Amino acid sequence: MAILACRRRMRSFVAACAGAAIALAAIAGCDAPAFAQGAVKSVHGDWQIRCDTPPGAQSEQCALMQSVTAEDRPNVGLTVIVLKTSDQKSRLMRVVAPLGVLLPSGLGLKIDNQDVGRAGFVRCLPNGCVAEVVMDDNLIAQLRNGKTSTFIIFQTPEEGIGFPMSLKGFGEGYDQLP
Repeated sequence: MAILACRRRMRSFVAACAGAAIALAAIAGCDAPAFAQGAVKSVHGDWQIRCDTPPGAQSEQCALMQSVTAEDRPNVGLTVIVLKTSDQKSRLMRVVAPLGVLLPSGLGLKIDNQDVGRAGFVRCLPNGCVAEVVMDDNLIAQLRNGKTSTFIIFQTPEEGIGFPMSLKGFGEGYDQLP
């Protein structure tokens, strides 16, 4: 019974995060496909490509996604959304973190225990706060070649919560993004 309740909470969290990403795109007025609860188009290791046709869009838009929960706090989760802008000129990573994060500390990222840096939060919505970074070739290579990443949020300046995330399938999934 407890497992079923936990799965329901996780589904609600994933749906809320996906909704937050769509709302962010609408609010920010960007051309990028910002994602969504769309249909799972393919699975690549621990990553999924989800596609949907948003209202007013002429074509289907897709993103590479993965959602995880903190190992020690099953009710605290994070969703990573990787997408290419419609003009194919930029590659974005959007991370939807739970409400209550310490915004000035930003979102930390480690790949295979090597510090990659921090990204600032750009906006908080009713379902979570969003950090966004334009991905350069170096970051994509690190994600492609790494085994695990850890996204870190802070609730206080001293207390960080790490979200380990598998990078298995990232490269293959990224290559399949339209």
